[in-house]
Amino acid sequence: MSTVSHSSEHNILPLIVEPEALQAHLGDDQLLIIDVPANGDSYRQGHVPGAIFLDFRYLMRGEGPVPNDVPPVEFLSKLFSALGLTRDTHVVAYDDEGGGWAARLLWTLELIGHTRYSYLNGGIHAWRDAGLEESTEQTAPTPSDYHAEILNPHALITCDEIKQKLDDKQFAIWDARSKAEYDGERGNNKHLGHIPGAVNMDWVNAMDPKRALRIRDYAELITELQAMGLTPEMEVATHCQSHHRSSFTWLVGKALGFNMRGYAGSWGEWGNRDDTPIEK
Repeated sequence: MSTVSHSSEHNILPLIVEPEALQAHLGDDQLLIIDVPANGDSYRQGHVPGAIFLDFRYLMRGEGPVPNDVPPVEFLSKLFSALGLTRDTHVVAYDDEGGGWAARLLWTLELIGHTRYSYLNGGIHAWRDAGLEESTEQTAPTPSDYHAEILNPHALITCDEIKQKLDDKQFAIWDARSKAEYDGERGNNKHLGHIPGAVNMDWVNAMDPKRALRIRDYAELITELQAMGLTPEMEVATHCQSHHRSSFTWLVGKALGFNMRGYAGSWGEWGNRDDTPIEK
């Protein structure tokens, strides 16, 4: 895809940015800091100065048989125009839950070929942990005219593609749900269990609770993932119930140098169809 630049040399900040590094860039014209909290009150209680608020529900289609799927491009064009995104904007996303919704936003940007983005490691918890100043003033976005199209479809993987690849030794599935969901003991879908061959690491196990929910030590994570059978040269699909938790595992895998793809349909689709193979 010549239209998609995967180089980060033009990026102001690295993919995973620490609070102090972000603080040094506050006020940069090209920077758009977006708070996507799981708890709507979090933004009002305190946010990174200059951050704008995004309701996470806008990152999902919200209707049809797979409501957690990607919204239509017409909607994404309106959304990113309302947020003030331009081709030159560098987006920094964060949230109040260790990275799920922030990563869903970044994964959506990846899908539309906007590769200038970063995740504030640990989100608002890490910002507070670093003792940095917060704001309670609402920042209004400066609207733009952004035309979104799916320029990087590889960021996404579909149900049918996964079914075709199940026997491929170079393909793996990282199930980011809880062990109880993976084992088929919990869930509210028509069918419970997991995709055949999928391996399970709960998304919260990729966060470090002792370091304000920052991503865990990379070397440890790589070692654990390799022990589970996931290696950087494989193509790795990741999912949860709605591609919220698995957006974070997509981001973590990407930060570790893995070839990650997000399954937006997730178990909400797989577990409610009758033509999908399931293991317990």
